[in-house]
Amino acid sequence: MRSLSASVMLWLYYCCLYPVASFSLHQLSAPLTSSSSTTTRLYSTKEARPGYQPKWKKKATLAEQMGGTPSDLSQIGLKGDIPVVFQQGNVTKSTVAFAGQPLRDVATQAGQYIRYGCGKGECGTCECMVDGQWIRPCVATIPPRASQDAPPYMVRLKEQTTKTVSSGKFYTARSFVLGFWNNLLGMVGFVKARRDAKRSWEERLEYEELIRVKTLEKRQARLERELAAQLKEEKANGSCSNLSP
Repeated sequence: MRSLSASVMLWLYYCCLYPVASFSLHQLSAPLTSSSSTTTRLYSTKEARPGYQPKWKKKATLAEQMGGTPSDLSQIGLKGDIPVVFQQGNVTKSTVAFAGQPLRDVATQAGQYIRYGCGKGECGTCECMVDGQWIRPCVATIPPRASQDAPPYMVRLKEQTTKTVSSGKFYTARSFVLGFWNNLLGMVGFVKARRDAKRSWEERLEYEELIRVKTLEKRQARLERELAAQLKEEKANGSCSNLSP
């Protein structure tokens, strides 16, 4: 009963008091974080805020400094014997690579963004089309070139139709519902684990009591055997003394 009351108190705290306290702390710190969240929201949608100076600025690449990608990629420090072209919608980016080079490194070298998930080739988030087959750049490598006249290694990526935009809100109605559901599941699991632990403890006590009883029975049987042997020995000694002249 006491454990059940403690579980109920914890459940009330996590479902009611904890969200309110967290929301209050967020409201107190809102002046400090509102500017950063607003900046994230504006710059994620490529909107400029007047008078704002970003802390970090993207530096121009060698290709951008030269006014575009040159025909000879070695002029901007790229080395390789296999031309690679990344196509995403109407945008293409070219680079060169060596056979066996990881495709994700080649994409980074070309400045091509690829959305990854697990990074182990299991989820399929980064899938792209190469020669009519779906491959996963996170684990794929550049294959050897069949001949010098072979066409470039063309990688067709999925088009990004939506962009992730930060709302800047710490709490929403959906987060409250999900938090309540998560806490409820946690408390149910806590009560279930507590019940299983109690059952295991009772079974252990019963087993230890059974061992104690069996030990006492064996000890009692051993004492009885020793006592019987001692009486038999004394009886035998008494019989021998009576028979002696």
